[in-house]
Amino acid sequence: MIGRRLVLAATGAAVGALAAPGVVRAQAAWPTRPVRIVVPFGLGGSADVAARFLAEPLSQAFGQPFVVENRPGAGATIGTDAVAKSAPDGHTLLLMSNTHTANETLLPNRPYVLMRDLAPVAAINIAHHVLAVHPSLPASNLQELIALLRANPGKYDYASSGPGTPYHVAGEVFLAMAGVTATHVPFRGSNEARTAVIGGTVPIMFDAIPTMRPQIEGGLVRGLATTGPQRSPLMPELPAVAEALPGYEASIWLGFMAPAATPAALRQRINAEVNRILALPATAAAQARLGAQPMAMSMEAFDAYLRADITKQAEFIRMAKMTPT
Repeated sequence: MIGRRLVLAATGAAVGALAAPGVVRAQAAWPTRPVRIVVPFGLGGSADVAARFLAEPLSQAFGQPFVVENRPGAGATIGTDAVAKSAPDGHTLLLMSNTHTANETLLPNRPYVLMRDLAPVAAINIAHHVLAVHPSLPASNLQELIALLRANPGKYDYASSGPGTPYHVAGEVFLAMAGVTATHVPFRGSNEARTAVIGGTVPIMFDAIPTMRPQIEGGLVRGLATTGPQRSPLMPELPAVAEALPGYEASIWLGFMAPAATPAALRQRINAEVNRILALPATAAAQARLGAQPMAMSMEAFDAYLRADITKQAEFIRMAKMTPT
């Protein structure tokens, strides 16, 4: 979790903004009560960390608590649907990721349509993953893993934080590009999947670099590669998957959305404040330690980004021959 010093650094500037005459309170009466940030994923994952990182400075800026509420399950659709059906008054936000843009193709029977039932608010950050295996797996590097999977089609399993999550898509695209097979074992969140890999129940996983790096350094799992276009500055000793599979890249990005009818003026106010927090040097330093980069953009740019990523994820899903459910 983010250290207290970092959160105070981020909130200090927000408090300063409140000191300016009428910055927030002279505007329309919002928020009038606590604002919920619904995270449709489990505790401890990238989305949960980002929500909790932003909640305190947003609370300071707007004069009401921003409360994180984890509602995982059903490939993120439970919490997402709850937000889509919430009052569009600015008091409910969704912390979403490219799980949602993938679900537009993977989950045709979901109870909402992303760009119809929710509206963009702000982008937050983007990060790449690490490919890790249990030490008992007879593969000490990426090339050996690919050779092992090729020689044993379908024999080995890989874990993910759930169907349609960025870690699931990362695994399926990897298998497709390497021309190998393995069985996907979905869990209810990254913590459960990571525990299974550390325990040797499932031998392979793509996971967030900061959360898996201590397990790698402690010898509980073996790191094989990272998923950015170049080597990660957090783990420069590991190759990028793209060194063996040119063109491979897998990431997780995060953002805020709100119920579709939420007034644009309210969404714009949140967008401006999130972008201000993301521009703070303390935020950039904290994100770098998490292996992420701030992804500040206008509300209109985020709208275009979401639509383009729905198309991009559909292409990944078709390439990997992932079956909609």
